[in-house]
Amino acid sequence: MREIVLDTETTGLDPHDGHRIVEIGAVELHNHMPTGKTFHVYINPLRDMPEGAFNVHGISSEFLADKPVFEKIAQQFLDFVQDAKLVIHNAEFDMRFLNAELGWCGKRTLPADQALDTLAIARRRFPGSPSSLDALCRRFGIDNSARTKHGALLDSEILAEVYLELIGGRQPDLVLAPERDAASRDREEAKARAQPGWTPLSRPEPLPPRLTEEEIAAHAALVERLGSDALWASFEMPAAKAS
Repeated sequence: MREIVLDTETTGLDPHDGHRIVEIGAVELHNHMPTGKTFHVYINPLRDMPEGAFNVHGISSEFLADKPVFEKIAQQFLDFVQDAKLVIHNAEFDMRFLNAELGWCGKRTLPADQALDTLAIARRRFPGSPSSLDALCRRFGIDNSARTKHGALLDSEILAEVYLELIGGRQPDLVLAPERDAASRDREEAKARAQPGWTPLSRPEPLPPRLTEEEIAAHAALVERLGSDALWASFEMPAAKAS
């Protein structure tokens, strides 16, 4: 299972008020484990950086002046994301910006059900408790001391740890591993059965009997009532289990 833990930084709160994405950071997970693959880019928003936004993430207009515009990185971003589940904290915000930017440059947009909102998960698990990324780091004992400012890639890396804790750490993989092993054994057995001349192996030791004396006597009485022509009369009953 491939998932992308994702975060964006922007110039403001709403793309339809003229605000733009200035940074995207994303971390790839496979079966809830980081693969080491990341996507990180700064983007020239072709507009000024409001002071309020700068105070949040510390990204200046001067720093972004020589960075690519969104249109130049849009396909690269889509190629990285593909159809993976997008794990985002407050997903509605990031998805609104991403789809606005993708739409403006004529690219395919991301369906809403592709996103998994960790903020919603946290609020369901801990109703009434703070659910910010910093608050969840404190709850789970995750070191976020490097997070002096919001940064998309760092926040994605931290969110990946928070997400694994929200879903029970890496326990989902530990639980599923025996199921995958059993499925593999079933496939191997089915493949063997398909071979010409296949016969099942005999048990090294027969299974112990599980019938009681009373059950054997009741069965014998039933067969006697059915008559000598009954099919059951041709079967020999095993001995009773040891008491």
